[in-house]
Amino acid sequence: MCPYAQYLPPGLALRPRTDADLAFLSDLYASTRAEELAPVPWSPEQKRAFLDDQFGKQHAHYLEHYPNAQWYVIEHAGAPVGRFYVSRMATEMRLMDVSLVAQWRGRGVGSALLHALVDEADAAGLALTLHVEPYNPALRLYGRWGFEKIESRGAYLYMERAPGAARPPTTK
Repeated sequence: MCPYAQYLPPGLALRPRTDADLAFLSDLYASTRAEELAPVPWSPEQKRAFLDDQFGKQHAHYLEHYPNAQWYVIEHAGAPVGRFYVSRMATEMRLMDVSLVAQWRGRGVGSALLHALVDEADAAGLALTLHVEPYNPALRLYGRWGFEKIESRGAYLYMERAPGAARPPTTK
């Protein structure tokens, strides 16, 4: 059983990602970049080709640099609604990605999964790290969970949460 399942809102489940999920994952990736590409004067076909290429590069990067990561698809009633990727290393845990289809954003799923990771990292005495774009609305969520900005790395902020750092007051 997935160690994070107990944290999910009712009706949601996690299962391991398979290659059969790649089309959904590419569509999901594209949905998370739509707002960013809206002002770009490309045709819908050009935007989709660009996003498919970017997804392929991201996927290859993750496989190469995080070979032992856990790759989950988030499901509701058997249908995929998101992805959740996490990597455990000797000195840290890394939240690689949590993405949801539009209708599941802002409904507490990301918070629940972050809660699960914080509990696991704290119990193991490990730092929890992530990379996030500086305009991502999740920055506020990460701040509430005790993440601190360590440095800028290209287009991303590198953030770290020390074991036992602050948590929102309504959690254990």
